[in-house]
Amino acid sequence: MITVPYNLPTAEDLPDGDETPVDNELQNDIPNILLNILKWIWNSREDWFWGVDMCIYYEPNIEEPIKSKSIVPDGFLALGVERLKNEGGRLSYVLWQEQVLPILVLEVVSHKYNGEYDDKLQEYQNLGILYYVIYNPLSGRRGLYKKHQSLEVYKLIDRKYELIPAISKLAENGKMFWMPEVGLGIGCERGNSGKWEREWVYWYDRSGVRYPTAEERATSAEERATSAEERAKSAEERAELERTAKEQAEIAVREASRIALQERQEKEKLAAYLKSLNINPDEI
Repeated sequence: MITVPYNLPTAEDLPDGDETPVDNELQNDIPNILLNILKWIWNSREDWFWGVDMCIYYEPNIEEPIKSKSIVPDGFLALGVERLKNEGGRLSYVLWQEQVLPILVLEVVSHKYNGEYDDKLQEYQNLGILYYVIYNPLSGRRGLYKKHQSLEVYKLIDRKYELIPAISKLAENGKMFWMPEVGLGIGCERGNSGKWEREWVYWYDRSGVRYPTAEERATSAEERATSAEERAKSAEERAELERTAKEQAEIAVREASRIALQERQEKEKLAAYLKSLNINPDEI
């Protein structure tokens, strides 16, 4: 156990952001989609934290806490920490308090280049973060972005980031990277989020099966409910048809019995009349 000096600044002493606004929706949407999927996958776990646009403080400044060194990824994952610190949640992620380095950071490339492929890569590498994931919505365009794939995953090997290959080809040119230390794969493929159809970043299981979003789970649940309702309605209709058929059969039996009784009574009446005339009905 590392002993933290009592005079180090705490999260309450430090700014909870660098006041740099995101410059596209994806920098918020993608990390939040990943967070919401994690909440479902790891619903029973309390030993993880996913931060969205949150400061990671890695070097304290005791004299001027506001000058403590930090970096703000679009998203990051820490394992082996408390899921919830308190009722108000974390203000920032302070390494000398948490004592656990994030295992993964995610950056969504800005329209105005912000050093994702060089300065930030070097900084995360120096910090020793195992996985660095870059999603590039501008992939394929000219200049810097042309040589990079839409999703790249770097792994720290011998203190240096190496680009790792995708191990699974998915539908519609999607791809996935398996991360055994995390127990999840991260990848991208075309999908729909709030009626916005495009390529999104998702979590995957080891076999390359994508975990559904909350929106997809809700749609699936609604479809199952509709299907169950239709099956119930169909079963009810079959039962009603069976009841109708049974009632009709009973009516037919009663009608046949009535006719048979009527014929018997008429036959007996005729026999009695013949006998009154001294005629044996059996001889006719």
